[in-house]
Amino acid sequence: MRSNIVSEASLSTRFNQWWSGITFVTSGVIIVCSVIYLVCLLSGYDSFHEICFLPSEVISHFQVYRIFTAILFHGSLLHLFFNMLALVPLGAELERIMGSVRLLYLIILLATTNAILHILIALIVSHNPIHPFPYFMNECAIGFSGVLFSMIVIETSLSGVQSRSMFGLFNIPAKLYAWALLIAIQLLATNVSLLGHLCGILSGFAYTYGLFSYLLPGQSFYSSIESFPILSACLRRPGFILCTGGTPYGSIPTYSNTNTSSSGLFSQNLWRNISSFMPQRGTTADQVGQDLRFPGRGRTLSSNQSQSTPDVDSDSNLEVGLLENGLTEPHLTTPAIISDTRNISVGVPLVPTQSQELDSFDEELRKLVSMGFEKMQAEVALSAADGDPIIAIEILMSQQRT
Repeated sequence: MRSNIVSEASLSTRFNQWWSGITFVTSGVIIVCSVIYLVCLLSGYDSFHEICFLPSEVISHFQVYRIFTAILFHGSLLHLFFNMLALVPLGAELERIMGSVRLLYLIILLATTNAILHILIALIVSHNPIHPFPYFMNECAIGFSGVLFSMIVIETSLSGVQSRSMFGLFNIPAKLYAWALLIAIQLLATNVSLLGHLCGILSGFAYTYGLFSYLLPGQSFYSSIESFPILSACLRRPGFILCTGGTPYGSIPTYSNTNTSSSGLFSQNLWRNISSFMPQRGTTADQVGQDLRFPGRGRTLSSNQSQSTPDVDSDSNLEVGLLENGLTEPHLTTPAIISDTRNISVGVPLVPTQSQELDSFDEELRKLVSMGFEKMQAEVALSAADGDPIIAIEILMSQQRT
């Protein structure tokens, strides 16, 4: 009897620790989808034709609400379980990088663009003169997996990894991971929306390459939302992450912290993979707001979370960066968390403006171009190096050697 009590307590403690590690918006999506499924199960509701994404109904009756109801409803317990299980690492990682409000906006944006692409492709395929497929106009799709495929593409671009594991069996190039997953799911599962998953991948790549940049608001938009009095209770939640500042959890492709999982069959140059995914105008963790797609790392309000101690290299890089910029002490409030995750207490309440950071980036870029490097490669390397010209030069030199 004693061992059973200990086991039950240990299981409950582990679940609480796991759940407390999930960020605010990610956990909110899980709760909403789970509650909706539970209500449908208890009430016997199975009329998914009324709430699923149905292109013919959206066009003929302008039922745009289906864009959002479709991603919240799930057809079975396994459908819900696997979608939410995949959302936990993807959503939490992106939320720590972007911030809670920005991730919520991203989910809405991806759901909308997925639906638009779904309708366009369904119209083209259904009315093509060679061999029409009217089935796609009447396909009823539900589930969060379309947004998940978009998140997979975005997270893969941010992580900078060279390869990804397919179900722990073998590695494939990271750029092909979403496509391989699409094919695998179509072969292994039944009653799966090919068009819904395909549109998710296309939206993810469109976001990654900056095609949605005109749809992304600036930092002031997210800050104004975070300042709403109605969100004051949310801001006090440990898992809520502001859209400004820095956190040690995010993983942005940099020269010093990029983790790769190499494969003997598919070994390619790491920086070519990163360069092919990165936008023409990159950003760093300290240059929040310059690139609205990859805005840097969010900042959590929880002050009691443990912070990892940086190694000697990160300390030296920080000191070199401060000396090069002519700074004698960091311009942070007290206490503050800087991008290399060290807790420091200083008394200077000034924060560098975005224009100053942008001017510094452009100045370093001009120096690299004057040294003979191509502007495009120099821009990508400087972004990947978090604005450090020394590391950027090392990246460029390694590219030339390969």
